[in-house]
Amino acid sequence: MAEHILVIDEGTTSTRAMLFTRSGECRDIAQMEITQHFPAPGHVEQDAGEIWDKTLACCRTVIERAGGARRILAIGITNQRETVVAWNRKTGEPLGRAIVWQDRRTADQCSQLRERGLEALVQERTGLLLDPYFSATKMRWLLENESSVAEAGDDLCFGTIESWIAFKLTGGLHISDASNASRTSLMALGGDDWDAEMLELFGVPRASLPAIVDSHGCYASTDPKVLGAPIPICGMAGDQQAASIGQARLAPGDTKATFGTGAFILTHSGSEPVRSANRLLSTVLFQQDGEREYALEGSIFVAGSLIKWLRDGLGILRSAAETAQLAASVPDNGGVMMVPALSGLGAPHWRPDVRGMLDGLDFSTGAAHLARAALEAIAHQASDLQAAFAADGVAWNGLSIDGGMAANDWMAQDLADILDLPVERPNFIETTALGAAMLAACGAEMCEHISEAADEMRGQLTVFEPRMTASTRERRLNQWHDTLAKALG
Repeated sequence: MAEHILVIDEGTTSTRAMLFTRSGECRDIAQMEITQHFPAPGHVEQDAGEIWDKTLACCRTVIERAGGARRILAIGITNQRETVVAWNRKTGEPLGRAIVWQDRRTADQCSQLRERGLEALVQERTGLLLDPYFSATKMRWLLENESSVAEAGDDLCFGTIESWIAFKLTGGLHISDASNASRTSLMALGGDDWDAEMLELFGVPRASLPAIVDSHGCYASTDPKVLGAPIPICGMAGDQQAASIGQARLAPGDTKATFGTGAFILTHSGSEPVRSANRLLSTVLFQQDGEREYALEGSIFVAGSLIKWLRDGLGILRSAAETAQLAASVPDNGGVMMVPALSGLGAPHWRPDVRGMLDGLDFSTGAAHLARAALEAIAHQASDLQAAFAADGVAWNGLSIDGGMAANDWMAQDLADILDLPVERPNFIETTALGAAMLAACGAEMCEHISEAADEMRGQLTVFEPRMTASTRERRLNQWHDTLAKALG
């Protein structure tokens, strides 16, 4: 009897295959690291063939341990967003390395478009800003610089990672769900297809792009030779959207924050796209039956990487987990404030030129004050985003957190205190994969709507209620804004 949902979780540094039950319990995981290549400053690449080979190996491992492919009910896919693969439609082979979302090689192209006054048009049509982060300029770069891509003609396929994996699983299906398509700068945010003016602006041939589909549905079954039997592919979403779904952030104002190296914060903004006046990104959360739900998104550049810097760069920590103990060992930050702009400031400031700042040091400052200031800086940055979201008319009504840093109880409580909101943390923190499992459950017609899947599959939570006084919160935020003003110049 088919009883498991197979989730393919394509991260930036690894690929995983995970087996979930119908109730949302994770039964098995196989994981392999993906090599990142840095051929030049600002260039980040991966071998799409390696991604596929290791994905296939992980899938076959968990399927074998489950008792064979006929025990698998459906497949859900979630993926690192914006990374671009080019391949040959006939041979199914990559036409060079994938360009990863972190890659900055198209910065000049983005600057030239911005200088032509085109950012407002791009944002109006797509909800995104002009930045190398997104997929369209990567595709243009490949067309102009990789002869195999330029010469592929009608056989050229462009896609993000979920498109590449679906093509290989099925032996030829070329699709992208709306959540991933909305990250390319090529999709009409309020339309239902690729935008002709954006295709012309970025110089990407429409015939090379996948069909845009719902985030769940029975798209096709896998080639029996690949996994041992035909298994329906029933759900797809970009990783941050999948995490929001896995956290059951499905009503307007529901907000999730993933704290990893940086932090990604998404707020459900309703059934109509919001055009941000505060340099936030408007994106598709998911699409069902051709109808879209949208989200606003803001990114914090430095979160977990700040703690890693305290440990590896300054040597004041033995482990990242030590920060909670150190922060709790002092009554306050001792006047120390940190602006963690080690790689610039993200939303809503978008100041890559700003550098980090430590303010308020004296001879009484110790390692505990620095650790506390670092954790407090996470909440301060989240507060800036909370204000920007509210200014765009999308106020937060609560926050759910996941990612590696979410395990830090002190940070979770500080977020609740500074944001003056309850903060929920799931006991099962692999919410990205869980969201893909929920989508696959809907696509396999186990549930009628994603909210039903969330109700049935979401696990238990730990809730942190705000307990800071209003005067203490105001004093902290005033101190932060004064220090931030110095850093911004």
